Amino acid sequence: MAKFEPILERALFRKGGERGLEAMIYEPLPKAHFLSQADARFLSMMTKVVFQAGFVWRVIENKWEDFETVFFGFEPEKIILLSPEQLEKFGTDKRIVRNMQKIMSVPQNASYIVDIGMEHKSYAAFLAQWPKEDLIGLYSHLKKVGCRLGGMSGPRMLRQMGLDTFMLTQDVVTCLQGAGIDVANVPTNKTDLAKVQRCFNEWHDKTGFSFNRLSRICASSVGENYTPS
Repeated sequence: MAKFEPILERALFRKGGERGLEAMIYEPLPKAHFLSQADARFLSMMTKVVFQAGFVWRVIENKWEDFETVFFGFEPEKIILLSPEQLEKFGTDKRIVRNMQKIMSVPQNASYIVDIGMEHKSYAAFLAQWPKEDLIGLYSHLKKVGCRLGGMSGPRMLRQMGLDTFMLTQDVVTCLQGAGIDVANVPTNKTDLAKVQRCFNEWHDKTGFSFNRLSRICASSVGENYTPS
């Protein structure tokens, strides 16, 4: 098993002690709070991470109030009723980023959320029941069943919505490699991803730290990183 103690010690040193390191960390939402979030908020965040991918995040953030207006507050039941003509009009609306491929992800992800809700009552409930020791499986599900939620987009959506997650950023992968975990620089195959999941599971069991905390400590132990907003 890769030892976590040296990683924590290095992160503490690099961030100037516990106060500096703690500023880099935010914990997942309590379960009751997480479950209280409406499906529309998940669709909103899915859309935000899709539009931010490969784009200037600040521009999307500045336009987000208009995105919410244009897409009817991201209510999935409303979005799935939009006609092709209405969706085409969104592609000419200057209030949002006029990328039709990304615009078309909204009704597809709305349909995905509605389908999940029919079985699990809410999208939050679906996510909450997913085994935490198989986050890699959840990321794979988002990539396969969601629209444009592969790569870092799906995990970012989960993290932003308050689910306990680890993120395979470049810094986190570098940390894992330095700890002796033999994975590619961009882990994508099943073998590498299983190694990552097993490592985080073992650290989680041994330290009692959330996956959020473990991931942020790993990132803080290498590279250049800043206090999250």
